[in-house]
Amino acid sequence: MSLPIVAIVGRPNVGKSTLFNKLIGQRLSIVEDTPGVTRDRIYAKCEWLGHEFMLVDTGGIEPESDDIILAQMRRQAELAILKADVTILVTDLKCGVTATDYEVAQMLLKSGKPIVLCVNKVDNVGEPPMELYEFYNLGLGEPFPVSSVHGHGTGDLLDEVLKYLPDENEEDDDDDSIKVAVIGKPNVGKSSIINKICGEERVIVSNIAGTTRDATDSVVENEKGKFVFIDTAGIRRKSKVLETIEKYSVLRAYMAVDRADVAVIVIDATVGFTEQDSKVAGYAHEKGKACVVAVNKWDAIEKETNTMNDFQKKLQDDFSFMSYVPFVFISAKTGLRMDKLFDTIKFVAEQNSIRIPTGRLNDVLAYATQRVQPPSDKGRRLKIYYMTQVSTKPPTFVFFVNRADLYHFSYQRYIENQIRETFGLEGTPIVFKIRERDKDDVK
Repeated sequence: MSLPIVAIVGRPNVGKSTLFNKLIGQRLSIVEDTPGVTRDRIYAKCEWLGHEFMLVDTGGIEPESDDIILAQMRRQAELAILKADVTILVTDLKCGVTATDYEVAQMLLKSGKPIVLCVNKVDNVGEPPMELYEFYNLGLGEPFPVSSVHGHGTGDLLDEVLKYLPDENEEDDDDDSIKVAVIGKPNVGKSSIINKICGEERVIVSNIAGTTRDATDSVVENEKGKFVFIDTAGIRRKSKVLETIEKYSVLRAYMAVDRADVAVIVIDATVGFTEQDSKVAGYAHEKGKACVVAVNKWDAIEKETNTMNDFQKKLQDDFSFMSYVPFVFISAKTGLRMDKLFDTIKFVAEQNSIRIPTGRLNDVLAYATQRVQPPSDKGRRLKIYYMTQVSTKPPTFVFFVNRADLYHFSYQRYIENQIRETFGLEGTPIVFKIRERDKDDVK
């Protein structure tokens, strides 16, 4: 990425995520008074005094911990430091300098990257408290007092960060990238897919359900094009969403779908389709996103002659409410058909953006109405005067008719099938709006 990267690091529960949210101006990172809430790296664009950079939030660093999750969080923070142009070390005024702060400071000094020392939770304005001067002992230079809750001192902190940023010689333009939300139930292999695609341990992988709590972005550019992959927390049944943190995660997964162009719905081949898969897919469908169903862990299935065909026919029945969706059988573990996954993502994104000329649409409409007469009621027959496409993402069509109440769902489905047979539109939902002539009423 051409934008410089600034990483926010520190031990757990010093307010890194609160500071991150304050600097970017939105609640993107999960904030909870529980150590270890933020686990993966979270990226967001930040702007200060006309300069743009990518800000990275990280999980708390516990240098000596043997806990599996905390150890992987430390590795994620180390990766963030490695990629960063500048690092902000966040400490806590109320706790003072701790042994962990010293260890994290030594880790940063070994990286050789510029370091800006932030002393958080200085909530009172005015002269800095005497306790601030203790933080000079970390050997990182001047400590900057900040209140991440109220925003005090963040301007001075960012001024210092700008001193170390490289010159911006080129602009980062993500307009041509395809944004892909990787969604599904917990523990179906979403993070493993992201890591295989990126060729690095981009997000934490564990067989502990609920490991991924944040939606994280990974930019991938290859011969297929430019993609932004968004890994999300697994979407669980509402009855099982007990923790406040888990509720945030589900909300964030839905938000990831909202800002994506394509939703890759991951299901576990060893488990098969479940009711929860239909709810996950249904949300993407309702939002009008291009969709791909990725059947992961296909390497773990014993194969016979027609195993894939039989499995796909079963899935087509399961996803009957999304008859347009393509299926790709993959393995994040072995890399099986990952190239095909890229091709399919690119294809459905193009289908979701397709625009059909009005003349060709009405040729199809005329043919369809000749083959099957529109429905009638009490001697009044539906007349469809013409149709036109009004928008893309998803393709949206307006029908002008004599009476909206005569336009039955079954006939709409027939017209939709005719349009799909002619123009494809594979992998994307389409939206129909019905208007009576000379009226603005929309059915």
